Amino acid sequence: MSGNAAAIAEAGAPAPTPGRGIRRIRVPQKLRNLELFLLVIVCAVNAFAVVLVQFGALGAADIGTIITLGAGLSVLVIGMHIALRFVATNADPFILPIAALLNGIGIAMIYRIDIAENLTGWESTAVRQVVWTGLAVAIAIIVILVIRNHRVLQRYTYVAMLVAAILLLLPMLPGIGQEIYGARVWIHIGAFSFQPGEVAKIALAVFFAGYLVSRRDSLSMVGRTVLGMRFPRARDLGPILVLWALSMSIIIFQRDLGTALLYFGLFVVMIYVATGRASWVVLGVGLFLAGAVIAGQVLVYVNDRFTNWLDAFNPDIYNADGGSYQLVQGLFGLANGGLIGTGLGQGRPDITPLAQSDYIIASIGEELGLAGMFAILALYLLFIARGFRISFAGQDDFGRLLGVGLSFTVALQCFIVIGGVTRVIPLTGLTTPFLAAGGSSLVANWIIVALLLRLSDTVRNQPRLVI
Repeated sequence: MSGNAAAIAEAGAPAPTPGRGIRRIRVPQKLRNLELFLLVIVCAVNAFAVVLVQFGALGAADIGTIITLGAGLSVLVIGMHIALRFVATNADPFILPIAALLNGIGIAMIYRIDIAENLTGWESTAVRQVVWTGLAVAIAIIVILVIRNHRVLQRYTYVAMLVAAILLLLPMLPGIGQEIYGARVWIHIGAFSFQPGEVAKIALAVFFAGYLVSRRDSLSMVGRTVLGMRFPRARDLGPILVLWALSMSIIIFQRDLGTALLYFGLFVVMIYVATGRASWVVLGVGLFLAGAVIAGQVLVYVNDRFTNWLDAFNPDIYNADGGSYQLVQGLFGLANGGLIGTGLGQGRPDITPLAQSDYIIASIGEELGLAGMFAILALYLLFIARGFRISFAGQDDFGRLLGVGLSFTVALQCFIVIGGVTRVIPLTGLTTPFLAAGGSSLVANWIIVALLLRLSDTVRNQPRLVI
């Protein structure tokens, strides 16, 4: 800030008008042109992936399927691009193409597994995935149109908390709650199934951001110093203890270790960013490890997950009901892919249970190899890096925390899923963002895309003082 501007601010005088000490840093339409250029390349890659699947698995191309799967996604993302040209001209140009590319690769791989399982028409998981993608992108466009400034969300901090609590409790209600593969995280109404916990993570990110902004001083400045780290007062431990109890209840009642880890990890990271105190991370990790150890000793479900992870190749565990068969088959698929993979349509990913959802990373690793896996990981890293860059470019604390929370949600979910599939950590059952089959995950992750785009547009439109 210049000396004159500082003096004016201290005197309480009106802020200088644009052109007289303050200017708006506006990026021309080049951002949207760059985004369009990238989207054209992405759409071509997605369509080419479907063609490769057809030639690899069937030996011929089907124009109708290419139009349905390839062109369908292309029309959707171009429609979102057009909306951005009108309501978010300064939004980040890389987030939408990355999300579209991951979504398209996922559709191509799901279609490849449909071919192996002889699924056609509406029975095809790939067709349903395109329909869910249409709904998800439509909701993302609505979010972009309705939320013109991310700061509006701060007004609804406790509303977001209430929404998250309701969404987390819905699967426990008799009549609509549904247990699938041992986890009670679904609601079922007629022919409609949905996993409300996927949307709850966004509501929790909004609540955490608003809560931590208002309580940051007491959480960061007060407490006792032990071994060089300042630990919070007992009264300030309330939020983290509540989240710990919530995570443990999800493990106990919904039998969902991955979601519990995601929610608790999200809060610990956001409180660390808000306060800058490593003691919160130490407390958070310690509480979760203690809870996991207790759950592993008391709950059969958690103990089985750890047993399958530690002794996966034991024949007794491999052949047991709910044993390590899925984990080992996924590892065999990754090993079969080698460095460059078997080629799209030429592997056997369908041998692994849930190859199109929980284990789509193993399916991609088999047919695209280690090189393809690195490319997928690079896309995720770029997406997360752009999210963090947007977050720390902003001037308001709420936007910074919200951006970090949304970006870290994607990062932690990728680590939990890919770590479980590759046997780095116990398998938890979450879905890979944008890639895996599942409408709930798609809707939630495209909402994250919309919020990051809105956040980036708001950040770039902020007035900045001329130095």
